[in-house]
Formats: sequence, structure tokens, C-alpha cells
Amino acid sequence: MGMTVPQFKTGWILITALLIALAVLPVSGAPDAWMLYIFLYFIYLALANMWNLLCGYSGLISLCQPAFIGIAGYIMAILTWIGVPFYLGILAGALAAGAFAVVISIPVFRLSGIYFAVGTLVVPEALRIFFLLWRPVGGALHGGGAGYMVKNMGGISMIHYYWLALIIGVASIVVMRIILRSKLGLALAAIRDNERTAEGAGMNVFKLKVYSFVISAVVSGIAGAIFFAYQGYIEPSSSFSIGWTMTLILATVIGGINTEEGPIAGTAVVVFLLFVLAKYPGISMLIQGAILVCLMLLAPQGIMGTLRKYKGYQYIARFAGLQA
Repeated sequence: MGMTVPQFKTGWILITALLIALAVLPVSGAPDAWMLYIFLYFIYLALANMWNLLCGYSGLISLCQPAFIGIAGYIMAILTWIGVPFYLGILAGALAAGAFAVVISIPVFRLSGIYFAVGTLVVPEALRIFFLLWRPVGGALHGGGAGYMVKNMGGISMIHYYWLALIIGVASIVVMRIILRSKLGLALAAIRDNERTAEGAGMNVFKLKVYSFVISAVVSGIAGAIFFAYQGYIEPSSSFSIGWTMTLILATVIGGINTEEGPIAGTAVVVFLLFVLAKYPGISMLIQGAILVCLMLLAPQGIMGTLRKYKGYQYIARFAGLQA
């Protein structure tokens, strides 16, 4: 017992030192390529964590995340056309994504299992078509469909986007830790294991599902809006693309679904594959799918789920404060 507290403190000291190092990396003369890798890592990490919250811990196989990403991105971009600073647009986009999650939760939560997954899959596609036809602001179109540039971004450097991505990535980890160690986390786990039993025990299953759905939508919306602010434009085919769903599922499953550390490791693998497979755009999705199938056959619990079986990893995890 006497060793637990020093180990726990040492682990958090190391984590804090790592975060400080990442925060000062942009001003230390690091190559732009490094900053881009880390920027994308934290954006995808936030998205993977939120899908892990829904599927891994709440039992909701939601394929709706591109809807939240696209809505937040469009709100942010459109607001910049009327002079609203992009960072306020990011917050407004996140609130819009959360409100949209509340609205669609009413019909989609009437479904369950595979029907819920299909129902949520339809939502981003419907939004893609809607935004292809809608012209919310004037001016020339950019990209495919109703694409819009993000305006008034002069003076905003890669460093700012990097820090924003770092903040939302770390915040997603903190949010997960808080939820999983709260009554909400216990209730969501009960619903995942047996929804009828949880309802029979007096839990408001619908309300608890909405809580996790809205939290996921808000955090995903922030990450998506930051991404499109960095990209400088948004258009329906990419913002509501199933590619987002593929990426966050890969990151979660490869790392280990239903584990806190899984998205952290899985996202690193996905970002690596993203840059390696950029040379093969025509078959990149096929290669990613093949990797996913192979990994599920060889290590069905993912990287971190498999490592958890070994005592050496358990010691390291306790040392770093990843396990109680």
C-alpha cells in the first residue's frame, strides 16, 4: 500500500511533463510535418474517444458522428462570413451539434441493435444531400457541392490550430475519465450489459442515452470545427463523409474498444496509416479494412485489450495512473 501513492504521483508527473512538452513543441522549432501529425492525432483521438463512449461503454453502435462533425463545421464556417470570430464559431457549432443530437435522439432511440446503427447511418447522408442543395450565404462555391471558405482567418497560424487540437484531445480523455468514474458511467455500463434490467432497476434509460449522445456530439463537433477551421473550407461530401466513421471505428477497434487506453494507441496507428496510404488513395480504404479484419482475428480485444493480459503492462499502467 505504501508504494501506491508514490507510483501514482510519479505517473501523473510524467503525464504532466509530456503534456508540457507537447504544448511547447510548436515554439521550439519543430518541423511542420510533426505539428501536422500531432494535430491530426488529437483531432482523431477526440473523435475516437467519443465513439468509444457510445459504442464501448454505452452499447450504442452509432454511425452518426459525421453529422455532428459536419454541422459544427458548417456553423463555424458560415458564422465567419458575418464577422463572428472562428473560435466563437467553434463553440456555436458544438452547441448546434449537441442540439441536433437531442432532436434526432427522439426518433433514433426508438430503434435498437442493427436498426439503430442503420438509422444513424442515414442521418449524415441526408444532411449531405441537404447541404448540397442549400445555399446559406452568397459568394462563389469552393470544392464539390455547396462548399464555403472559412473567412477572416488572417494571422491565424498552424500553432493556434495545434494548441486547439491538443486541448480538445486532452479534454476528451479527461471527459472519459470523469464519466467512467461517475454514476453516469456505471448507469451506462448497466444499460450496455442489459437494457431491460437497467430499466427495471428504475433507471431512465432514454435520458441516460441522450446524455452520452449529446456529450459525444458536442466534443465531436468541437474537434470537427477545429479541423475545418484549419483546412480553411468545408463542403458536404467531405464533412458528412462515411470516411470519418471508418477512421474513428478503426482507431477504437484497433486500440481496443471498451478500454480507456484503446483510442490513444489506436489513433496513433490510424494516423500513421493515413500518411502511409496517402500514396494509394484508390485502395486505402480496402487496405485499412484488411488490416482491421486481420487484427480482429489475431487480437480481437485490440492492442491494449491484449496487452492488459500481461502483468508487465498492468504494472506500467498503474505506475502511469491509467488504472486504479
